[in-house]
Amino acid sequence: MKKKIIIGILLLIILLSGFWGIYTTLLIHQPYYVVGTDKEKSELLRLSKTMDEQSSNPEANFILIQEIVKILHAQGELEILNLFLTTYVEKNPEDPFNGYYLLLTAQNYLKSGAEPFAIHYFDRILKNYSDLVVRGQSIHYICLSNLIDLVGKPQNKVDYYKELLSNFSSDIQKGPAYFYLAKIYEELGEWDLSIQAYKNFLQYPDTKVPGFPDAVTQIKPIIDYYDYRNKNWTMENLDDLVNSVKYAIRHKDYRRLSKYRAKINFFAVSWEQAKTEANSDFLNKLNLFMKNRVRYSANLDKDSNLQEAYLKTWGWSYRIKTWYLYFRRVNFPADPEIHGQWEWAGIYFGEKPFSRSES
Repeated sequence: MKKKIIIGILLLIILLSGFWGIYTTLLIHQPYYVVGTDKEKSELLRLSKTMDEQSSNPEANFILIQEIVKILHAQGELEILNLFLTTYVEKNPEDPFNGYYLLLTAQNYLKSGAEPFAIHYFDRILKNYSDLVVRGQSIHYICLSNLIDLVGKPQNKVDYYKELLSNFSSDIQKGPAYFYLAKIYEELGEWDLSIQAYKNFLQYPDTKVPGFPDAVTQIKPIIDYYDYRNKNWTMENLDDLVNSVKYAIRHKDYRRLSKYRAKINFFAVSWEQAKTEANSDFLNKLNLFMKNRVRYSANLDKDSNLQEAYLKTWGWSYRIKTWYLYFRRVNFPADPEIHGQWEWAGIYFGEKPFSRSES
C-alpha cells in the first residue's frame, strides 16, 4: 500500500513538473509585446509566430508588423511598440523597410511629447536610411518637415531647407521655403546667401508666407539696397548730414541736395500715407520747388531720437509748403560699412498732426 502511495506521489510530481515545464516554456517564449485582452494577445501571438516562420521575407513581415503596430497603437502601448520596432530593426539590419519602422518610432515619441527622442530618430533616418515612399508619402520628406519645426539650430535648419528644395521641390511651396531659408541665413550672418535666397523668393511674388503678410513689400527694398553699388549718401554723424542738407537748401543747391538724398526707397508722402517710394517726376522737380526762400528749424523736432530724426522746413514752391525731412539710421547688417550710419530717407508733407512719441 505504502509502495503504491509513493509511486502515485512520484507520478503526480512528474505530471506537475510536465505542466510546469510547459507553462514556463510558454512564459519564456511569449513575446513581451503580447499584451491586452485575451483576443488581442491571441492575435499578437499568431502574428509573432508567423513572423518567426518567415523571418527572411521583409515584404511579408511588413504586413504583419503593420498589424502589430495597429493593435499596440490602439491600446496606447507606445513604449512597448517603440521597443518592438527598434528591436526588430536591430535584429534585421538588412530589412529595406527599417527607415519606415524608425519613422513610426519617431512619430510615437513626438506624440508622447518626447521631442529629443523624436528628433534623434528623424535625423537618424535621414543620415542612415534610403528614402521610401509608403502610402504615397516619402519618409525623408516627413522627417525634414518635422525637423524644421523641432530643431532650433540655424545651421541644421539650413541643411533641412536645402534638402527640401533640392529633393522635394515639387512637393512644397518654394516661395515660403526660400523666404525662411533667407531668414535663417540672416541669423547666421550669411548675408550674401540670404540675399540670394530672397531673390529666389521674389520669383514667386504671389506666394503667401505665414506670419509675414507683406513679405514681398518688405524684401524688395532690401534687395534693391543690396544691389545698389555706391551708397555714398550716408554719413556717420547725424549732425553732419543735417547741416549738409541745410547748406544745400540755404544755397538753393539742387545738385548738392540730391547728393544727400537716399537713392533707394526715398519716400515723399503725407503723414497719414504709407511710406511708398517717391516717383522720379517729383524728385526731378526738387530744384523747381526751391525757387522761393526755404527756411528750416534751427533744431531737430522734439520727436527725434537715436534711430530717426525730423527737420521742419517751410517755404517750398509746392502745393504743400511745409515739409518735414526725415532722417534715419541705416539698418543693413549686410554691409557693415554703412550699417548704423544716417541717411536722409524721405519727406513728410504738411504740419505734423501729432507727436509721434505719444502715438
